[in-house]
Amino acid sequence: MSTAKTSPETEAAVESVSTDTPPAGDLREEYQALAEQVRRYRFAYYNEDAPLVSDAEFDTLYRRLEEIEALHPELVTNDSPTQEVGGEVSAAFSPVEHLQRMYSLEDVFSLDELDAWVRKTEASVATISPGARIKWLTELKIDGLAVNLLYRNGELVRAATRGDGTTGEDITHNVLTIASIPRSLKGENLPAEMEIRGEVFIPSKDFERLNVTMVEAGKAPFANPRNAAAGSLRQKDPEVTARRPLSMYVHGIGAREGLDVASQSGTYELLKQWGLPTSPYYKVLDTYEEVLKYIADNGEHRHDLSHEIDGIVVKVDDFALQRALGNTSRVPRWSVAYKYPPEEVNTKLLDIRVNVGRTGRVTPYGIMEPVLVSGSTVEMATLHNQDVVKAKGVKIGDTVVLRKAGDVIPEIVGPVVALRDGSERDFVMPTHCPSCGTELKPAKEGDVDIRCPNAKSCPSQLRERVFHLAGRGAFDIEALGWEAAIALTSPAEPENPPLTSEAGLFDLKIEDLADVRIERPKRVKGVVDGTELVPYFYTKGTAKKPSVASANTRKLFDELEKAKSQPLWRVLVALSIRHVGPTAARALAGAFGSMDAIRAATEEQLAHVDGVGPTIAAALTEWFAEDWHREIVDAWAAAGVRMADERDESMPRTLEGLTVVVTGTLPNFSRDEAKEAILTRGGKASGSVSKKTDYVVAGENAGTKLDKAESLGVRVIDEDGFRTLLAEGSVPDGAGAEGAVPAAESASEEESVPEGEPA
Repeated sequence: MSTAKTSPETEAAVESVSTDTPPAGDLREEYQALAEQVRRYRFAYYNEDAPLVSDAEFDTLYRRLEEIEALHPELVTNDSPTQEVGGEVSAAFSPVEHLQRMYSLEDVFSLDELDAWVRKTEASVATISPGARIKWLTELKIDGLAVNLLYRNGELVRAATRGDGTTGEDITHNVLTIASIPRSLKGENLPAEMEIRGEVFIPSKDFERLNVTMVEAGKAPFANPRNAAAGSLRQKDPEVTARRPLSMYVHGIGAREGLDVASQSGTYELLKQWGLPTSPYYKVLDTYEEVLKYIADNGEHRHDLSHEIDGIVVKVDDFALQRALGNTSRVPRWSVAYKYPPEEVNTKLLDIRVNVGRTGRVTPYGIMEPVLVSGSTVEMATLHNQDVVKAKGVKIGDTVVLRKAGDVIPEIVGPVVALRDGSERDFVMPTHCPSCGTELKPAKEGDVDIRCPNAKSCPSQLRERVFHLAGRGAFDIEALGWEAAIALTSPAEPENPPLTSEAGLFDLKIEDLADVRIERPKRVKGVVDGTELVPYFYTKGTAKKPSVASANTRKLFDELEKAKSQPLWRVLVALSIRHVGPTAARALAGAFGSMDAIRAATEEQLAHVDGVGPTIAAALTEWFAEDWHREIVDAWAAAGVRMADERDESMPRTLEGLTVVVTGTLPNFSRDEAKEAILTRGGKASGSVSKKTDYVVAGENAGTKLDKAESLGVRVIDEDGFRTLLAEGSVPDGAGAEGAVPAAESASEEESVPEGEPA
């Protein structure tokens, strides 16, 4: 299920999970209320394609219902939601009886629960068929709509939704508009009658484009791809369905006549031969440990896939064992769905404000009611630019779907339109900088982003640049974080901040920071009671104990001293030159060797550097044309910051003329260390694989770059091969490929440094 606001009764029900068991009368009332809630939310999800609670909230309610029924089976009735499969059949479509029942899947929400299911299944198989070895067919759980296709003599005659498992809705005319579903199967000796089960979905990129067109047409955007797919299949006009970017993967088979296949995976291969779309992501695995690795790999890269998933399905591959294990009234005993921890929640969008980044880009971001997602409390989320706000169709006051995948910046996916009450209002992009009052405008005609042109004096831009230069990709000054950047550039006191330009960073004296104060919440007996001004870099001090520089402040000055000896490429990144991230900075440092040489180079000379090009060359030329920019470089150089790299003449240039791509995780090299090793030996460290690539170094979770290398015939080596390559400039055929481990997908590497999202 998917996406919406937490209602008061939901919160009460969720809270009840952890309370003591109430008296029988109260328990009966709770059970009846829970059952009614689950029915209402399920109907909204399956029949109206307009979810009212998030998946995680629904799952919590449903599991509480199961918990009560397990403890008090006398309360269970035939119409309990736990006794039903899916949703009801809509009166808007003709009912269709499936030839063989369509079951739901049992969900598990932790690896402990999955482990218990696997052990139970293994024990059952050991009893049923002593000595049998289970092979696990493991595949992605697509977040789409279950559909049943009926083929007679190879011709598609009917398509239906799952419905309640026995009876579904006839959606044949709409399914016929989906290009990936064949009307006629290929091959000979096709079964006289056969049901094919699968999932209809909208690919992630197509969903983004669909929502843009919806908003442009003045229509409400969809909350998520699953509901967009379901709503598209339930259109009364097939022409509307035909305009939606629907796809399908088939993953099962129901009734079959004259078909004799031994396994689920064997069926997949047969379905593929017949021309049916099968998922490229499934694997047949021999051990539970391999299943766990598959779950971990796809969990890490789930947002790099072509479509949304909410978990992993694990099936016993052998059909004979499936039949022997059988089914309950709702679910097969031979299959389970492991659901990843929820990354999407719903919360209230209280306001939309803008942040001014280090290069002046103005970025809208949402202020929300605090909500726990992916293990952390989130109050702000990026909205990128005014066009994205418009495309997502969000309004201030909306209940919104919020996503936070791992360490990625939280993102507002879209609004829950069904919960609007008319009080919501549109966001209006400001015309002047909220930090310095300068009129905002695009950097050049046609740019989507608008910027504050007051780069030198805008307090927000200075704060962001100071925070950026301390980052891991630049000077790597751990003690100079976000709050310290604020304290240095725009403290509450004194009126004149310690830094009015980053040029003065390395000239700071510890005593310059003694009077710097920032505003923090004032707590009285643990309760917030207004705000107070407190020293940031020094201790508070008392009559008996004078204020002194804090330990973190002393550490800051130690790290500033260390930062002076960082290599040239890090200094280039620290300057916040537009488009100059670590990749371009390394290329420039390698080509020119010193800041003076880069400053003296013509735009044409800069553009000819491999990995730089005309856009970055123009940005460099424009940056150095500004007097105050050159003052930063001169001030840093005068303070002792290293402005030239000492070339190690003893380092052999073994990789001269070679292009090497590093992907995945290497046990003994970080990504930066691997790149450094390539560059110092004269090679090109590329971020993408092409026909010009000489070697791909693949570690754990290598992903799509490894797949592309194999498809192009590029030589793939592991870490041992990489060491040989660094030492000798080549790797003998057949050597150095033992540790190249593919994964499902991998995010492409950033080629430039992102700026200015709300911290």
